[in-house]
Amino acid sequence: MNNNIRVLLVDDHPVVRAGLRAMLADFEGVQVVAEAADGGAALAELSKLHTLGEPVDVVLMDLQMGPGMDGVTATGKIKAGEAGTPPPPVLVLTTYDNDADILAAVEAGASGYMLKDAPPEQIRQAVVSAAAGQTALAPEVAARLMGRIRNPVHALSAREVQLVELLATGMSNRAMAKQLFISEATVKTHLVHIYGKLGVDNRTAAIAVATQRRIIRSQ
Repeated sequence: MNNNIRVLLVDDHPVVRAGLRAMLADFEGVQVVAEAADGGAALAELSKLHTLGEPVDVVLMDLQMGPGMDGVTATGKIKAGEAGTPPPPVLVLTTYDNDADILAAVEAGASGYMLKDAPPEQIRQAVVSAAAGQTALAPEVAARLMGRIRNPVHALSAREVQLVELLATGMSNRAMAKQLFISEATVKTHLVHIYGKLGVDNRTAAIAVATQRRIIRSQ
């Protein structure tokens, strides 16, 4: 009987997948059973393996995957059971450690969030922890989340982080309101709070400070 932790590896770069597969192959008790290049392919693989009676124990998920379904969307669909299987834990493995990505992944249902430059042993332990139903966070990610908890007055809320991300794309207030299904007046209220927390008085400065503080990705 094979008691290995069965992993589905999801990343759009074949070379990265090959490197991760080689690294995971060195972990005793861990087995990569399938790969996918984007979120849509990951859902299909999960469904196929479930039909074959070979369920996945952990999905190791990248966030940005080119034109394919991104990791946050895929995580939400997996946790909602849209792959037609009992939802396995999703462990995010990415290069991004900004608030926007971390919060989005956690809200989508990710069981953990690790960085690709972490030591192999950290990644192995994260896979084991995720398979056991435990939370697995990179030290840098845990520190950012703890910072938000310890200083809630100055931390942007998840909604405010979303708005700053949209600001960085050049959206108007009306467009942001439509995107988030809220009123323009609510958008303006959020912007006032965002500017106050960031210590700025305009959009350009808000984007610059949010990027500098790793609240959003560099544009």
